[in-house]
Amino acid sequence: MNTIIKTRIELLSSQDYNGSYVLLSDNIESLSENNLKKEELKYILDNYKEGNKLFHFNRYTQQIWVHIIDKKAVKHIIDEEYRKAGAIIQSQFSALNIENVLLIDLNNNNRSLLYAEGIILSSYKFDKYKSKKDKSNIELSKIYVKEFTEREIELMNISNEATFWSRNLLNEPQMALDAQTITEQFKLMSEDAGFDLVVLNKKKIESLRMGGLLAVNKGSNIPPSFSIMEWKPENAINSKPYVFVGKGVVYDTGGVNIKTGDFMTNMHMDMGGAAAASTAIFAIAKAKLPIHIITLIPATDNRPGQDAYTPGDIIIMHNGKSVEVLNTDAEGRLILADALSYAQKYNPEMVIDLATLTGAAARAIGKYGIVAMRNEEADIKQLNNSSENVYERLVEFPMWDEYDELIKTDVADIQNLGGAEGGAITAGKFLQNFVDYPWVHLDIAGPAMLSAKDSYRTKGGSGVGTRLLFDFIKEVAK
Repeated sequence: MNTIIKTRIELLSSQDYNGSYVLLSDNIESLSENNLKKEELKYILDNYKEGNKLFHFNRYTQQIWVHIIDKKAVKHIIDEEYRKAGAIIQSQFSALNIENVLLIDLNNNNRSLLYAEGIILSSYKFDKYKSKKDKSNIELSKIYVKEFTEREIELMNISNEATFWSRNLLNEPQMALDAQTITEQFKLMSEDAGFDLVVLNKKKIESLRMGGLLAVNKGSNIPPSFSIMEWKPENAINSKPYVFVGKGVVYDTGGVNIKTGDFMTNMHMDMGGAAAASTAIFAIAKAKLPIHIITLIPATDNRPGQDAYTPGDIIIMHNGKSVEVLNTDAEGRLILADALSYAQKYNPEMVIDLATLTGAAARAIGKYGIVAMRNEEADIKQLNNSSENVYERLVEFPMWDEYDELIKTDVADIQNLGGAEGGAITAGKFLQNFVDYPWVHLDIAGPAMLSAKDSYRTKGGSGVGTRLLFDFIKEVAK
């Protein structure tokens, strides 16, 4: 799988740059003839108005842009405006065959790196299966910035690469990315970034009595996998690891409770949690952050095959609890539960699971945020801060005891489905039965799969979660 990003950010090493550039400003008063010709400045002053804040001047030997980005009252909203502004200009670079460009921040507010992030993330495309690819335009190669350290630039390049890889995993069809071939991608990541990888086969999964993962896999002719990734640098500052768990349902038909109509669309992206968790540890290891991290990925498809599990089945999970199956399309929580139970062996500092788990979460807040739930032991202040840093905002749902009543059953310890209401919460309450450590559950069903481009978040797999976890661990490492 090609994860190479054509565009990289670099520190401008010479003052003799004569190429194209973009002037970034949060107010028109900062513009002057130091950077613009007199007639260019006059044109901007005459034409500046709400809705017209991007100006382009063709000097023939170089292209000049002036982008005025409004100030906002809140820092993370300002940051996001710079990313979105970068996404706006990206198409102009492509149309004009701009190969290199310099970003000049007239206000010295250190946001040109965010502008570059928006440019790069919006340039992503998944066209590997097209017989004729558009090669008419020269792709942007380098974005130069000033007044940043080499380390800051390196971390941004790593974040962008990891997000591209996450999007690639999401966008690959199931015919190319099943529960076995996804482990080959994990191997490529481990070889590139330097983390350890162990893949458990079906026989080992059976010996561990992972009843949830095995039950969901019963209708498939492709065996499940359970991937364990570990980054443990010698200079790790944490004595107990942070553990990421990603739902790896590589295709979800719904099983015997088969999905209908459009509900089957994009179900090859039902492994968004696996994409985020795996690419996050890739970024952390590649950046050589001094934090011990473990990622667990249970992977399978969910099909209505001859031996598929059925409503009414009672499953014995990895931790010994029994689960009555009410609906085979509530499969993600079953494979996550086994992985969460397995995570106990690491005595973790905190476990964060990510999953495209419920349509209820998507219906509740749409594509604009991530539904979060946690137990009382988990402090998510820093995770909340990181969610604002990367603008993948968390909306915390309650975990009140009353919701436990909705997943009780007469024939087993719990059932895998609640009632018609509070579906995202009852899924979280189900998972809570399998944790005994500080735990955060992130339901990314809303923002993981986009039906249309949303600024720098491209159509298809958005890669949500990767940047969030990477930023979180960067902050932990400080």
